Amino acid sequence: MNGSSAPSIIQLKAVISGISPMIWRRFLVTADTTIAQLHYILQIAFGWTDEYLHRFVIHAKPYGIHHIGGEWFSDDANTVTLLDLGLRVREKFLYEYNFFDNWQVQLRVEKITEFEAEQTYPVCIEGKRNGPIEDCGGAWAFQELRQEFSEASVAYRMAKILVNDEITQRRGELRQLSYWLLLDRLDLRKLNQRLQQSPLSEDPAFREEIIFIDT
Repeated sequence: MNGSSAPSIIQLKAVISGISPMIWRRFLVTADTTIAQLHYILQIAFGWTDEYLHRFVIHAKPYGIHHIGGEWFSDDANTVTLLDLGLRVREKFLYEYNFFDNWQVQLRVEKITEFEAEQTYPVCIEGKRNGPIEDCGGAWAFQELRQEFSEASVAYRMAKILVNDEITQRRGELRQLSYWLLLDRLDLRKLNQRLQQSPLSEDPAFREEIIFIDT
């Protein structure tokens, strides 16, 4: 997304509501980033799969990519940019994803700075914890699962699987256990590789790639 026109850079902080300790990201995007591109950035940032409907609410107006059976938006998310929205420092807006689980991500404009030619955009510069897994039931359910899958209980269950030589039969369970064991170990390097290697577009082949961030 680098360009010769040198657009300004917006520093955003995204926090998932209703979860403690917080799951959050701080990233830099160019001001000419479209609403559609910001949607895909957030999907990658939190390791989601883009399988569900979403919307932004900015200045009390909904924005998003229209899907059959979903909300209709008056503006094209592929052409409306952050610059068009006239966002200011300290201004907040909302991103909602998966209306069944009702994930709500609060976004805040922290800074508007100058473009740096040596930097690749978008880039996540800071964050804590891997994003919540899909279809877990939302923030409250995620909190309950977090208690159930404590580090001690997960380590015990994994050790039992290994001792009983059940790795092949329990691959799905091991993947789930690994997620909870590594929940607090966000891999920024890998996250940014995905941001930089994936075209931020509606290409279905791209959407297949924005799955759970492997750990």
